[in-house]
Parts: sequence; structure tokens; C-alpha cells
Amino acid sequence: MSSILPALVSEAVQVGRKTDQPRGTVAEWTVTILLLLFGTTTLVQAFVIPTGSMEDTLLIGDHLLVDKLSFAPAGSVSKRLLPYTEVKRGDIIVFRYPIDIRQTFVKRVIGVPGDRLRIEQKKVFLNGKLLKEPYKYHKTEYLDSYRDNFPSEPNMRLYDPADRMLKENVAERQVQDEVKGQVTVREIVVPNGHFFAMGDNRDSSLDSRYWGFVPRENIIGKPLIIYWSYDAPTDRLASPDIGLDHLMDLAQNFFSKTRWKRTLHLIRGYPTGI
Repeated sequence: MSSILPALVSEAVQVGRKTDQPRGTVAEWTVTILLLLFGTTTLVQAFVIPTGSMEDTLLIGDHLLVDKLSFAPAGSVSKRLLPYTEVKRGDIIVFRYPIDIRQTFVKRVIGVPGDRLRIEQKKVFLNGKLLKEPYKYHKTEYLDSYRDNFPSEPNMRLYDPADRMLKENVAERQVQDEVKGQVTVREIVVPNGHFFAMGDNRDSSLDSRYWGFVPRENIIGKPLIIYWSYDAPTDRLASPDIGLDHLMDLAQNFFSKTRWKRTLHLIRGYPTGI
């Protein structure tokens, strides 16, 4: 969008000069551009899936439009006019990574405030009942003592444990302390204003099992639709800048690597009914 807008402004100015139209033409273009900017920053946001943590619901290279309005805090007047909703179990959410808010994650909400959760041999129990999860995938056969039996004693660190002053290490220790504080009788209780989120690809997902709860204020919105899906590796999609290799790949393989069947595919949550 940012590369298109300057061209639109330039084109509008040139048209005004050639036809000697009044300044109103430029003003109309300006208003249009401002509305586009408002829509793409306030109402919806583009997002690309760089990892396989949500497979097979969302694939690496899926380009999404995220609804930023539905989960926004409702005002006294706007709540009567706009379709605000509460975050529910089974919703897919896009949010700022609690340990580093510069990063954006997408996961599925498994627990809401007050819920009791535990995982036994890859099976999730919510408030004492086995959770039905037709959306989840397990792509490894072995059991991990922490990942597949949660909560338990962590058997890994996200960051270099030797550097205790590393910002991410400090944040991770704080999160682990918070999680331990919510454990009772081999279950974890989701605190007020927070959510427990997990990837659908359970064996390859960096989620609430490792870094704790998602604060309500970190939630950006929910994905609505896959507007384009392109088969590209994680290292190209995770970079904030489009590299030359990716541009060359697009030029040579746009039609063959585009997953046309996923284009305009709607994204829906799965209510648990518990």
C-alpha cells in the first residue's frame, strides 16, 4: 500500500495540470487516500503467516486481512453501532508477542479468564473435560515431558540462559513466574484480562505453554480472509523487508507458486461449546 499511494498522488496532480481542472480534483484524491490509510490502519491490517505453527489451518505464505474492529474496546456510543464481540474460546487471534511486542503472532484461543487447563499426553482438558479439537494436528509421535504434559517443569529455554541480563531472558523469567503463580493442582488458571493461546500445529508451536498468557490489550484483531497464498520459505516471509531473492522468485514463479484454491478463503474460529 505504501508504494502505491505516492504514485496515486503524483498521478492526481499531473491529471489536474493537464486538464487544468480546479484544485478540487486534488482535494478529492487526497480525501480518498486518507480514507484508504484510515481503513488499512484502523479497520483492517494485512498480515502474512511466516511459520507453520498454525498448520494446517493456516499455511506458511498465507496473506491475511485482519479485522481490527471486532475485538476493539467498545465505547458508550460505538458499542450500539458497531459489531464488537468478546474474545471466545476457539477464536483465532492476531496479537503482539508478550515478550517482545515488536513481533506479531497468530494463535487460537484455548482458555479465557477463569478457565482451568491441563494437557495430558497431548490431550487438552478444559475445566475438567476433554476438549474436542478437530482443528489441531500432531506431526510427531513421541511425547515431550513439558510440551505434551502441561503444566510441568520447563525443559527448554527460549533464549540464551548464559546471558541473564538479556531483555528477552528477563521477560521470559517474569512470564514463567507468572505462570507458576497460576498453577493449582496440576492445572493452570487463566487470570483476568488474559488468554491462553496455542497453535494448531501442537508439536511445533511457540505458544502460551512457553511464554505465558496473552494480555487483552495485546490482541490486534482476528483474521478474516486469505486474500493471497504463496508458497515461500519462512526466512523470506519473516523479514520485514522484501529481499531481492523474494522479488525474483515472485517474478519467475508467481502463477505456479500461488495457491489459487486458498485465495479468498474465509477464516473462522471453532467454538468449543464448553
